[in-house]
Amino acid sequence: MVPRRVLASLAVTLTTLAAAVGGAGAAGAVDATPAPTTPPVKISYIRYDSPGTDTGTNLSLNAEYVVIKNTTTTARVITGWTLRDKSGYTFKFPTFTLKAGASVTVHTGKGAASATHQYYGRTWYIWNNTGDAAYLRNAAGTLVHSCAWSALGTGAKSC
Repeated sequence: MVPRRVLASLAVTLTTLAAAVGGAGAAGAVDATPAPTTPPVKISYIRYDSPGTDTGTNLSLNAEYVVIKNTTTTARVITGWTLRDKSGYTFKFPTFTLKAGASVTVHTGKGAASATHQYYGRTWYIWNNTGDAAYLRNAAGTLVHSCAWSALGTGAKSC
């Protein structure tokens, strides 16, 4: 049998320890879950509903896009990375380096690729207005970041 004064001392020690690490006292649980971190390269914005009527013109298709951002202070090679939707429409980055702090916009339609604009080359829309998800995977196929929406809303989503 443990004496009461030992138990009381132990309770005070546990309470002090829990308070020191951000807990709510001896009865409170200590949260060991790390805070979410921003991935070095991420989906930052999606325009999933191009403005106006969906006419399928290249101008309209290119008004539907995803912005990928390098959140770091160093350039990142994203050669072979993929961007895809739930249906499996996939864009694969060619030989490509995303400069520090820079963004690249991946448009649905056709166009001349550059350091700031890439193109799926599709002739119809990819991103569903009523709900979809964008998945960014590295060259090994590991999910780096994703962004989903469930309703039309404004036709755009910050991720």
